Amino acid sequence: MSRWPDAAARAALRGYRAAPPGDRVHVAVRWFSCPFPPVVEALPSQGRVLEVGCGHGLFSAYLAQRRTGLHVHGVDIDEEKIAVAAKSEFPAGGRLDFAVADSGSVPSGPWDAVVLVDVLYLLDEAAQRALLKSCASVLAPGGVLVIKDMATRPRWKARWNAAQEALSVRVLKITEGSPEFGFVDPDERARWLVSAGLQRVRARRLDRGRVHPHHLLVGEAPR
Repeated sequence: MSRWPDAAARAALRGYRAAPPGDRVHVAVRWFSCPFPPVVEALPSQGRVLEVGCGHGLFSAYLAQRRTGLHVHGVDIDEEKIAVAAKSEFPAGGRLDFAVADSGSVPSGPWDAVVLVDVLYLLDEAAQRALLKSCASVLAPGGVLVIKDMATRPRWKARWNAAQEALSVRVLKITEGSPEFGFVDPDERARWLVSAGLQRVRARRLDRGRVHPHHLLVGEAPR
């Protein structure tokens, strides 16, 4: 899996050319550190998609470029990051928009897909489970909940990720979240999705050739 930005990623990254330098560096590092393409592949090609915890909006912008039949709505509790996303110039036009979200709330649906990319571990376990239940509840029949997060295995990758996140959240303050991380085994999260009423839950490791324990979970709402 190539890490070099494809055409859609280059278009998304160009959208930040008027953003402050620190934000431009942040989204560039984000691209190279996170496997976005397989997350896109788990999402539909038509309909309405909600990204919860979109940050600066990079994944939403990339998704809108890769899936031109989608309308993508990104929300985050960080007002400054949403301001950067909203002011950026993405070629997706009216198919992409951003809004500030209230902590713990999810915009009402129905959504054909809800996606969370590296959000859950910033919450404690109770808050994670509540958020997933809320996300599942706003899916349209047959809609998908797609979660890209960090696994607890291999242990050396999990330790490396925890150290890096401690620097980002507790020291540099560049990411909103609890100072105590909630890293949960993907098998346990999969059980949460089933408890939330989702079916055909499937898992995929995305960490090959990477130092972070990237992991993907997908669950479908009943039709």
